[in-house]
Amino acid sequence: MSALNLSLHAKQTIAFESPATEILYGGAAGGGKSHLFRVAAISWCAEIPGLQVYLFRRLFDDLYKNHMEGPTGFPALLAPWIDAGHCKLNLSKNFIEFWNGSKIHLCHLQHEKDVLKYQGAEIHVLMMDELTHFSASMYRYLRGRMRLGGLVVPERYKGRFPRAICGSNPGGPGHNWVKAGFVDLAPPLAITPMPKSEGGLLRQYIPARLDDNPTLAANDPDYASRLEGLGNPALVRAMLEGDWNIVAGGALDDVWSPRVIVPRFKVPSSWYVDRSFDWGSAHPFSVGWWAEADGSEATLPDGSTFCPPRGSLVLCGEWYGAKGPNEGLKMSPRDVALGILEREEAMLADKYIPRRPKAGPADNQIRAVSQPGTPTIAEEMERVGVKWLPSDKAPGSRKNGLELLRSRLREAGKEHPENPAIYFMEHCRNAIAHLPVLPRDSKDPDDVDSSAEDHDYDMVRYRVLAAKRPATVIKLGFAT
Repeated sequence: MSALNLSLHAKQTIAFESPATEILYGGAAGGGKSHLFRVAAISWCAEIPGLQVYLFRRLFDDLYKNHMEGPTGFPALLAPWIDAGHCKLNLSKNFIEFWNGSKIHLCHLQHEKDVLKYQGAEIHVLMMDELTHFSASMYRYLRGRMRLGGLVVPERYKGRFPRAICGSNPGGPGHNWVKAGFVDLAPPLAITPMPKSEGGLLRQYIPARLDDNPTLAANDPDYASRLEGLGNPALVRAMLEGDWNIVAGGALDDVWSPRVIVPRFKVPSSWYVDRSFDWGSAHPFSVGWWAEADGSEATLPDGSTFCPPRGSLVLCGEWYGAKGPNEGLKMSPRDVALGILEREEAMLADKYIPRRPKAGPADNQIRAVSQPGTPTIAEEMERVGVKWLPSDKAPGSRKNGLELLRSRLREAGKEHPENPAIYFMEHCRNAIAHLPVLPRDSKDPDDVDSSAEDHDYDMVRYRVLAAKRPATVIKLGFAT
C-alpha cells in the first residue's frame, strides 16, 4: 500500500499519543490543530477497522474550506490511496470511506436543533473544530453519542476509545464554558478523571502556540508579523500567545482593567442600595446588588478610603444561578425570591449593606403571561416580598446599554475618574469572570453575542440603563 505523508510535530504528537480521552488542543492561531485532526483521523481509521470518526465545524462551508482544500486537506493527503482505490470520497453524503469499513464523517452543527440528526449515531472519535463556536449543550449531546458498540479495538488502544479531541482559539460564544471546563480545570497537560456528571472521561488541555508548528513558520515566516499587526493588543495576545484570559475583539476587553475591581467594603449608610435581575431557568439567572455612590467616602478593609464620583455604581453582591457553564438551576420563581431574601438578610446581618435593598430593574420577561389566569414570574416573586421595576427595553437599548457600560468602565480605569464609573467588589467572581470575555456579535459589532454566557451582563446592563430615581419631594410650609 502506498505510504502517506502523515507526519506530526512534537506538540501534535503529544495529543495523538495521549492516554487522555477528552482533549482540548490549541490556543494560539497557527498551532496546527486542523492538521492534527486530519492525521489522527486517517491514522486511526487505517489501523482500526470499522472506526467511525465524526468531524464537526459549526458551518459546513468553514469545514470544507479548512479540511478539504489546499495542499494538506483530506483529498491531498489521501491522494495516493484514493488513486489506488483504498479509500474514496463520497461528497454527496459528506464522508470519506476506507477499505476496512472505517469512515470519516464531515459534519456541521449550525443550530441547537441540529444535534438531533445525530441521535442514533455511534461515535467512536468525536472531533470538534473550533469548540468555542459551539454551545456546551451541543458538545454534551454529541459526547453522549460516543460509544464503542461492537467495535474491536487493538490491544495498544485499549481504554483510549471512544475519545473526543477538540481544537479552538480563545473567543467565540462558547469561550466561557470551554475555558472553565478545560483551560482552568488543571495545569496544562495534566490529565483529570472527570465525574460521571461530566462524561466520565480523562480530560486534558494541551496548549499549542505558533512555534509548536514549525512547518507553518517555515512556509510562511511572516505569519507571526501579521498577527502582531492586528492592532488590538488583546487580539494579538489571544491569537499569538493563546491567552484565554481575554477575548480578542470582545465587547469589553479594551475597557476592562484591574482598577474596576475593589475590595469588599461596608456600604456607607448614605449610599443608595438596590438590585437588578436577569431571569433564567434552563439558562442561569443573575441577581446583582448595587450600591450607588453619593459623593461620600467609603472605608476599605485596609483603612484607606474609596470615594468614586457621585452616581458611580458598585456591584456589592451577586447570585449567579448556574449548575454549570451556561446551564441553569431550573429553580421556581418563588424559590429564587426566597433565596434573594435569605442573602439580603445575611448582608444586613454582616452590615455590608445599611438597609434592605430597593426594587431595581429586572428582565421584562418576568412579566410575560404564559397562560390566562396563571401568575407571572414577577407576581410569584412579589408574593414572598421581592419586587422589581421594569427594565429599559426601548429600541436601541441593547446597544445604548453596552456603550454606557463601556463609558463607565473606561472611567473606572482612570486614576482619578471625574464622571460616574462602575466597580465590582472582588467577591463577585462570576461577573468578574464573564464580563471581560464577553464576545461581540459577529454580525453586529455594536452589540454583544447573545448566544454567549451573557446573563450577568444583562443584569449589569439593566442597572446601568435604569432611569434616575425620582427626587424626594419635600413639602415646605410658608406662613401666610
